[in-house]
Amino acid sequence: MLIAADKFKGSLTAVQVAERVTAGLRRVVPDLEVESLPVADGGDGTVDAAVAAGFERREVRVAGPLGHEVTAAFALRDGTAVVEMAEASGLQRLPAGVFAPLSASTYGSGELLRAALDAGARTIVFGVGGSATTDGGAGMLSALGARFLDAEGEPIAPGGGGLAGLASADLSELDRRLASVELVLASDVDNPLTGPKGAPAVYGPQKGASPDDVEALDRALAHYAKVLEETVGAKAAEYAASPGAGAAGGIGYGALLLGARFRAGIEVMLDVLGFAPALEKATLVITGEGSLDEQTLHGKAPAGVAAAARAAGKEVVAVCGRLALPPQALGRAGIRRAYPLTEAEPEVAKCIAEAGPILERVAEGIARDFLT
Repeated sequence: MLIAADKFKGSLTAVQVAERVTAGLRRVVPDLEVESLPVADGGDGTVDAAVAAGFERREVRVAGPLGHEVTAAFALRDGTAVVEMAEASGLQRLPAGVFAPLSASTYGSGELLRAALDAGARTIVFGVGGSATTDGGAGMLSALGARFLDAEGEPIAPGGGGLAGLASADLSELDRRLASVELVLASDVDNPLTGPKGAPAVYGPQKGASPDDVEALDRALAHYAKVLEETVGAKAAEYAASPGAGAAGGIGYGALLLGARFRAGIEVMLDVLGFAPALEKATLVITGEGSLDEQTLHGKAPAGVAAAARAAGKEVVAVCGRLALPPQALGRAGIRRAYPLTEAEPEVAKCIAEAGPILERVAEGIARDFLT
């Protein structure tokens, strides 16, 4: 039995999901052998998943999205670092109820990457998602040595709003170590930087951006890409239109400028976490996340787990808080059956507040259906 589930956002971490499912299964089959491999798709929870898989947790003080210092973590094992931008620049780093769509910066994410380099990383998996920012990665690049100046030769203001005043960019002083490191951009979204499917239009409202803010940010990011095209050549325009450039408020674009290779976040993480050898031993795989919906089918962790398991001929079931997919869609994704908490407890507020005990009851049902 292999449990490879993501977090139930706002209720349970991926590690807690695995613990609760294990407890429920063993109530029905006490001597059941269970292997837990908490997973993530590059967004928040990615470092925790790596640590659960045996990576060492490293903590460092970096700038949060509003410039105040925060303690952020990355994970390290055998020369591979897992860096999660949300640790430094995520929405969870903003005070409750506060948004800063125009001024939030990814500077701290650049400091996290620098800390991974200082720790001797030769491969960096850069998981992006859950950002508070829409600055195209300019803050991150600044922390790594880039300079972004206005017409007076002064540094521009932080955040995506500040990019409107950008007159010149200089990437010549970027940290030299980046050239000898394999940098992998791990994301579950493939949006370009700007336009109708770009970072401001699609994700800006989630970060508090008004319609006017979205327009301003889109113009500012387009201007930023144009200035960078003058600095580094045509590839800057190519990167802006590339899949993943719009990830996490455009930090994907900044990572591509650093030479990163874009891969679906869950695919990268399954490789890094050692999913294939764990899968070989499993007879049944349990995956899941808080909400199984249309988004799940587009690069989220359960879809990636199910695809890999199906390719290996293994049966997959899923647990979730809420199920919004019909059986046919689940089947096409490689999931035999889904078990939502709302089947055991119709009251949604109770499912969120008491997710752990309810998940254990759901897992008992899986054990009765598939293991007895």
